[in-house]
Amino acid sequence: QVQVVESGGGLVQPGGSLRLSCAASGSIFGVMGWYRQAPGKERELVGNITRGGSTNYADSVKGRFTISRDNAKNTVYLQMNSLKPEDTAVYYCNARIIGTLTIAWGQGTQITVSS
Repeated sequence: QVQVVESGGGLVQPGGSLRLSCAASGSIFGVMGWYRQAPGKERELVGNITRGGSTNYADSVKGRFTISRDNAKNTVYLQMNSLKPEDTAVYYCNARIIGTLTIAWGQGTQITVSS
């Protein structure tokens, strides 16, 4: 059974840092990514990373967020620095099963940036 589980959410002050983790299990995964959804807004891509380590980021987070992964652990990380109130959202991880179009999603973790 394929599972994707995020962890590491919480409350942080503006300018602070936070790291999210996403552990996928039950298969071998290709591209893994992070999305976020703020209240009243559509879900948007934060960034993603290939199995080989190539990354892609939304313009709004470039230079502040970094995605990395550990293939041996099927885990992807999202390091968030210089956080802003507009980064407040539920953050979701997804993972594409390698060689397929099947994408598994996590349940999401809340990030709140507020003083």
